[in-house]
Amino acid sequence: MQSRPGSWLLLWRNILYPEQAVTKQAIQTPDAPQAIGTYSQAIRAGSTVYLSGQIGLDPATMQVVEGIDAQIHRVFRNLQAVATVAGASLDDAVKLTVFLTDLAHFARLNEIMAQYLKPPYPARSAVGVSQLPRGALVEIEAILVRREE
Repeated sequence: MQSRPGSWLLLWRNILYPEQAVTKQAIQTPDAPQAIGTYSQAIRAGSTVYLSGQIGLDPATMQVVEGIDAQIHRVFRNLQAVATVAGASLDDAVKLTVFLTDLAHFARLNEIMAQYLKPPYPARSAVGVSQLPRGALVEIEAILVRREE
């Protein structure tokens, strides 16, 4: 069995300082669409929360809402619902990754995004893609760092 470089160091750190060992916890809420596959809505590792990509699915119907504006709003509401259950909010976002099937929607994304986030805005990447699950027009994933309690 091969070990990864540094894995013994990490093992010893966890043995000597168990209070510093990072565990991961799955986050799930019925207020956002249930995972379609082998992933979690989010994972909390220490004070960091990794939100899986959300598309414009209505959690009640599991159907994609119509139109780019409605999808962007739905995506942010889904992300906020998962963040809330994780004990965080979108104000804790440090990084967003946006996937758009048409980069012509980029300006509209910025306008709507400003309704859900406030300065300092998180770092962000925006990527044009050919397709998204369920024919969605936009998908956004986020990394949050929860405030110290």
